[in-house]
Amino acid sequence: MSNPGKGTHGADGAKNGTGANGVNPDKDLNAQNLPGQRGDHGEVIGVRRGMFGANNGGDTSGYGGLVRTVRLPGAASRPYGGWFDEVADELEGALDEQGLVPENVIEKTVVDRDELTFHIAREFLPTVAKTLRDDPALRFELCTGVSAVHFPGDKGRELHAVYHLRSITHTRLIRLEVSAPDADPHIPSVVSVYPTNDWHEREAYDFFGLIFDGHPALTRIMMPDDWQGFPQRKDYPLGGIPVEYKGAQIPAPDQRRSYT
Repeated sequence: MSNPGKGTHGADGAKNGTGANGVNPDKDLNAQNLPGQRGDHGEVIGVRRGMFGANNGGDTSGYGGLVRTVRLPGAASRPYGGWFDEVADELEGALDEQGLVPENVIEKTVVDRDELTFHIAREFLPTVAKTLRDDPALRFELCTGVSAVHFPGDKGRELHAVYHLRSITHTRLIRLEVSAPDADPHIPSVVSVYPTNDWHEREAYDFFGLIFDGHPALTRIMMPDDWQGFPQRKDYPLGGIPVEYKGAQIPAPDQRRSYT
């Protein structure tokens, strides 16, 4: 004989969108099905307070009470799943054939949000990019650009450059990530391998101060040539610069008001 109470609870749970324990998985912060939910995995590099991380009274968003842990995803362990293992095997094999030790080239392999990222030692970036482009089993013919990120709390590797590579032949998408310290913001250019990165590297230099060694013309692309600093770094003053409008001096946003 079935248990009416249990049956009713299950029906109500399905009707209300809750699991067997009465918890809505979309509201459970520990649910494994939530995108981007890492739990305690990865590397904590800091704690961010407020909407934009402002800590000098310049947060005008009204969200100054927010507190969020800044966590980078940790290295994945095999099997990575699907075609990720095939790409990793082929890349490591191709590097080995060139007389390189894969463990010295690939600092870590990350599988996060169903995406594959190889963290590469910066001095080997052009070699890895050329290998990924030319090896028949890999054939990542297209680099859609480089994005830069600044993590002041990631000591010794504060500046990150992320390259998005696509294989048209195999219909695959991966990322390469390299890091450099604020004190030595140099990364080899990959324009000789992927010419489309010309302006993308200039933009990353312009906004973050990453210096791409070997770039054919590394000049600012958005800011004036004589601009001081790199406006998308986390330590850049929040709010920009004062603006003069019809004779009145309008202060930068971070100097107008703040919520406490």
